[in-house]
Amino acid sequence: MRKLVFAAFVAVFLAGCSTQQTQPEAPIDDKSAAGAPGTGGAATSGLGSGGVAGAGAGAGAPGAGAANPLRDPNSVLSKRSVFFDFDSFVVKDEFRPLIEAHARYLQQNRNARMTVQGNTDERGSREYNIALGQRRADAIKRMMTLIGAQDAQVETVSFGKEKPRDPGHDEAAWAQNRRGDIVYSGE
Repeated sequence: MRKLVFAAFVAVFLAGCSTQQTQPEAPIDDKSAAGAPGTGGAATSGLGSGGVAGAGAGAGAPGAGAANPLRDPNSVLSKRSVFFDFDSFVVKDEFRPLIEAHARYLQQNRNARMTVQGNTDERGSREYNIALGQRRADAIKRMMTLIGAQDAQVETVSFGKEKPRDPGHDEAAWAQNRRGDIVYSGE
């Protein structure tokens, strides 16, 4: 019964996300770069077209250096991990701007491809964790495609508990391991 209620919650959440497409596009506020001293140029610290920092013409071109928003530490696109609660694949509200930024980047760069890697902490069986990691990766992909990324641009894979970020055996380590990682092709 708990799983049915949880599945219904996820369906309602995702249905709510789909209404985002009909609303006017709002810029994404990257609080880590906004107003930070020494951030300088508007192309890297400001919001480019479509609300993605630095995603204007030429972004991501080879040799672009700091103009590439995927590598610019002041860009929201340089952040690549979405963290989850224990035994959950529901994307937290705090990670929605990150997913929206990556989805808009994919929408503006139709040749870009990524893999979302689902990960879990060490608790639970191998099979359970592989399935949970896949659901986490799929939840991130679903949000991206609802925002405007093409299905073919985003692949998903689950590593379960096989790729821990933190090898510890406490809650702090487990919290770092319950995540979905965004990896662009060619990186």
